[in-house]
Order: sequence, then structure tokens, then C-alpha cells
Amino acid sequence: MNVIPKLTIVGAGPGDPELITLKAIKALQRADVVLYDALVNAELLDHVNPNAELIFVGKRRGCYRYQQEQINELIVARGKSHGHVVRLKGGDPFIFGRGSEEMEYAAQHGLEVAMVPGISSSIAVPAYQNVPLTKRGSAESFWVITGTTKQHKLSEDVALAAKSNATVVILMGMGKLSQITSLFEQEGKGDVPVAIIQEGTTPQEKVGVGTVNTITAVVEEKRLSNPAIIVIGEVVRHREILANIQNEVGVKEVTNG
Repeated sequence: MNVIPKLTIVGAGPGDPELITLKAIKALQRADVVLYDALVNAELLDHVNPNAELIFVGKRRGCYRYQQEQINELIVARGKSHGHVVRLKGGDPFIFGRGSEEMEYAAQHGLEVAMVPGISSSIAVPAYQNVPLTKRGSAESFWVITGTTKQHKLSEDVALAAKSNATVVILMGMGKLSQITSLFEQEGKGDVPVAIIQEGTTPQEKVGVGTVNTITAVVEEKRLSNPAIIVIGEVVRHREILANIQNEVGVKEVTNG
């Protein structure tokens, strides 16, 4: 029986293993080969077809197990030899996940391709900390920007975003934090709230909250590092507002009780 070579790009979500879609789980159950990244929660591998081959192709501590070109070639080779390859990637693979590049390469080499979206960390991680990206009176839109471009430079879009009133979410930006805050300070936004969330939606989650002027010191104090998300905007205040409301309600409930 001839195998039909196929690639399915699957979003694993932001870290909490319950934040994967039912469609994604079904794809894992039908897989012949699964190539997975470092940011994928290992618990998700329990959903994989027990007869499937598992291959770790992620990055850990700055070292690449496979270069992107090798991953592309592996997808095609396994697709032609085994059949259905599932590429399991953290968050949503179409948001700075290179999922589109892998699909194009596979299609060029004769594989069928499909995409299963994932819950993006850019939205879910702030939400887990009660930070909405939009809120009436605070933000009418939001930017999601990569902190580091292919040339290892800070995206020029950050400077544009700093001029707006939108919420700004920056992924992979911890190494450029001082540059980022400097751009916002130049726009007179030193008092704008900032939240940095490390390993969001996981038991290892760490959070630092400050302003554009103070967040660098907060990062040092709390020893925050990658993988982390930077959220800049008035919506960050919602976290504290909600906590205060809950405390007030809690006091009233105790008093009434």
C-alpha cells in the first residue's frame, strides 16, 4: 500500500496542556511521525498515536538540534517514507512560528499540507494574568511584534507602535528590553504600565509589573528571562483593578458572613 505524504502543521498552544484544540489532538492521533519543538508541553505527546515516531527538533539553551533547512528536509523525507507528518509547534505556528515556511517547502516537494491553528501565546499569556489586550477606554487595538528580526535586530515596527495608543505585545524581546523602553521613553510614555510574563500558562510562570521607566529594574529583581512576553499599555492596569475589586468584595463577603 502506497503512503500518501502529508504534512499537518499543528499549534500546541501557549504551554498549558489543556489549551490545545480537539482538532489538534485528533491530528496527533492520526500521525505517523511527529516533529515537536522545545516549547511544546511534553504532556501533549501522550495524545500521539502510539505507533508514531517522535522526533525532537527544538532549540534548548541556545543550541539547535536541527537547523531549519534540516527540519524542512526531514518533513519531506518522513512524509514520503512514513505518510502523515505532524509538525507540533508552540502557540500558533502562523505567529512567528515559521509554520508557513515549512508548509511551502513541503508543498513544493509534493506533500499535501494542512494547518491546525493554535491558541497564540501573544493573547493567552496576558489573558491568564488578567491582562486584556483591548478594553474600552484603554485600548482600541493591539500590535503583536517580534522583538528580534531575522537579522537579529529590533523590529522597526516597535518604534511605530510606541507612537500609537495601542497595546503592544512583544515576543522574543527580552534581549532588547532596554532598546524597547528607550523608544517608549522618547515618546513621553515612561509612566505607561508594562507586564512581563515568563513561561506563561505553566506552573513555572513568573510575572513582573512596572512601568516603561521601571521595568528593567523589575526584571533584574525578579530575575525574569526568556521565554517571556512583554505587554505595554494601559490595559495592564486591569490586573490590579480586578484584584482590588475582588479584595473589596471578599472583605464585604466576610463582613456579611
